[in-house]
This record gives sequence, C-alpha cells and structure tokens, in this order.
Amino acid sequence: MAGGTVRAEQVSATRESILAAAERLFAEHGVYTVSNRQVSEAAGQGNNAAVGYHFGTKTDLVRAIIRKHAAPIGEIRARLLAATGDSTDVRDWVDCLVRPVPEHLAALGSPTWYARFCAQVMTDPALRRTMAEESLASPDLRQIVEGVRRCLPELPAEVRTERGDMARHLIVHVCAERERALAENAPTPRSSWHDAATGLVDAVVGMWLAPVTPGKIT
Repeated sequence: MAGGTVRAEQVSATRESILAAAERLFAEHGVYTVSNRQVSEAAGQGNNAAVGYHFGTKTDLVRAIIRKHAAPIGEIRARLLAATGDSTDVRDWVDCLVRPVPEHLAALGSPTWYARFCAQVMTDPALRRTMAEESLASPDLRQIVEGVRRCLPELPAEVRTERGDMARHLIVHVCAERERALAENAPTPRSSWHDAATGLVDAVVGMWLAPVTPGKIT
C-alpha cells in the first residue's frame, strides 16, 4: 500500500513538472515549435517519451494545461457570478467575464505563463476549438455569456458575432501582453492585475455598446 502511494505521488509530481515545463515553453515559443523532447528535458525527465506516456498527443497536453487552471479560475468566476445575481447592467456581467483570469494570474505571482500560453493557443484553429470546448464546458461561463447577451441592446446577428470575437481576442491578448511585460520587468499601463482588469472591462463594455454604422456587412 505504501509503495503504491509513493508511486502515485511520483507520477503526480512528474505530470506536474511536465505541465509546468510545457506551459512555459509553449507560452514563450509557440505550441508546435516545441517538441516533446524539449518539454521532457525542461521537466527534468531523462525519458524523452515521458510526455507521450503521461499525456498522449500534444492536443491532450494543451487540454491538460487548460484544465489545470480551470478549477481556480472557475472558483473566482462562481464567486463573481453569485455577487452579480440577476443584474441587468451589462458591466456586471462583463466583470464576471473578464476578471477571473487576471485575478488568477495575480494570485499565482510573477512570472506567470498562462496568459501567453492562451494567446499562442488562440493562433491555431484546432487548438482554439479545444480551448473553446473546455471553456464552454463551464455552466457558469455559459450563464455569464447569456447574461451579457441579455443586457445588450438589439444588435444585428453578424455584429454580435463580430464583437464577441473582438472581446475574446482583446481579453486574451491584453492579458498576455501584460504578463510578458511583468516577466521582462517592463513598464505596464496599469499598476496591478485588478486595475488592468478594470481597464479591460471598460474597453469591452464600450465595444459592446458602441453604435453600429448603418450599411451591409460583407
């Protein structure tokens, strides 16, 4: 029994080392430019097959990194959602949408890599679908998206879709740029992740509520 417990702890530690190494390397260099061998070496694993053994494909590894962060982000999201109640103010719902990741990154301390990892994943269509699947598996996130939609003025369907895409990219890439600046000890427009999130909320709300220029979108 004790031997089995030790073995399970070793496996868990190995998996955590691989996840941490992969997240950092993918964030800094891109997902498909980094080999399993490089991840294994960075994780201190002498066996170059360790990544495949523990996680399978690269997509499975990306999914595992996303899931690693999903629980703490989900706890923050649930707390914000509970405080929002049945608000009819779009800003309250955008708060729930924007703040969980910055708050999670602030709790991790610096340096972090998750925001840059997400930005790299967003550049690949297949991996972007994987991230969307994992994100929308959260009932709380689906409720937040519906809350935003419910509070918006009437918008043409194509404009609603377009602005949803814009909001997603803005949130991901602004967080990634701030994370990169912090890692490099470079100046940032806002002094804290909380204030950066406030700026993002302002921008996303302004974008959703912006007027629509008449004319056909092609």
